[in-house]
Amino acid sequence: QERLVESGGGLGQAGGSLKLSCLASGINIRTVDWYRQAPGKQRELVAAFSPYGGGTRYADSVKGRFIISRDVTKNTAYLQMNNLKPEDTAVYYCHGVICATAYWGQGTQVTVSS
Repeated sequence: QERLVESGGGLGQAGGSLKLSCLASGINIRTVDWYRQAPGKQRELVAAFSPYGGGTRYADSVKGRFIISRDVTKNTAYLQMNNLKPEDTAVYYCHGVICATAYWGQGTQVTVSS
């Protein structure tokens, strides 16, 4: 059964770090990327692997602070979040695709205090 499970969210302080994990079952980890949704805002792409060439891409708001990575042997994707800001407060979701069908995790709350 296809499933994505996030973990690692919680309360962080401005300037601090948190690391999120996403365990994929039945979904190719190479398709997994990270989104977030803040209260009253639309869900936005935060970090992803480029479909060709193995590079990465980030939302402008997190460039230089967040790092997406993955461990294919563990079928797990990660989002290292550094230099956290209060505006990073959101529910973070991992997202994967099978044959153009999108799958989402349940989300993990990240709250950054100033």
